[in-house]
Amino acid sequence: MKPPPFDYVVARSIGDAIDALAAVGHGAKVLAGGQSLLPLLNMRLTRPALLVDVNRVPDLDSIRSNGSLELGALVRQSDALDSPDLAQAAPLLQLALRHVGHAATRSRGTVGGSVAHADPAAELPAALLALDADVIAVGPRGERAIPVAELLLGPFTTSLAPDELLTTIRVPLQGKRGFGFEELTRRHGDFALAGAAVLLDPARIVLFGVGGVPLRAPEAEQALDEQRDPAEAVELAIRGLEPVSDVHADSGYRRRVAAVLVRRALAQAEARRA
Repeated sequence: MKPPPFDYVVARSIGDAIDALAAVGHGAKVLAGGQSLLPLLNMRLTRPALLVDVNRVPDLDSIRSNGSLELGALVRQSDALDSPDLAQAAPLLQLALRHVGHAATRSRGTVGGSVAHADPAAELPAALLALDADVIAVGPRGERAIPVAELLLGPFTTSLAPDELLTTIRVPLQGKRGFGFEELTRRHGDFALAGAAVLLDPARIVLFGVGGVPLRAPEAEQALDEQRDPAEAVELAIRGLEPVSDVHADSGYRRRVAAVLVRRALAQAEARRA
């Protein structure tokens, strides 16, 4: 299929992008890597009046590590995966990036685009939630920091205003904390049927692919921090979990798989514990 008609503007600065978004509001979409947006356009599942191409906006494709890890929204997933600074500052994020799509899609897909798209089965939002990351959004009212936990509101829905542009992802340095990341997909590169990201000291357990947003498991985290039996933490992580059912897997299967994945990710984290 062909996409529906739309207007197209190339932003040359953050200000250009914000002005274009503000002029159209909910009818505008930001085009970065396009790995999610273009298929949706071609299937006519989205019909924006305007595409704002931000690929020529300078200074949005850098990776910096100085007290925290800062990723420009236009950093390609492949560049993030290959970055020594990222590997040292946030190895959990690098591990998650290995599971994202395929080499071809990672070469175009952006870190910021994945976060702003807010697919509940995507790896990067889950890893960033576990890392207590936040994003920087810029709009007509200025700049604001939004914790990832407050950014992700539901499937493909964020707290970004229609006239705001996500410019930076800011990640606290992980240090020597143990970490693990596991997911189950039907084929390599597919979105996850279920997945788990784990950090230790202090504990973070995030489940993804089993709800409308990545889900923290605070009771399980408390059990780990109190050095209780890891098996108890696994059970607490899936207590009350009610995953969606679809053509790929039913709710009960996803719930059982989630428990297995938490257990495996936790074992990885323990093995990597300093």
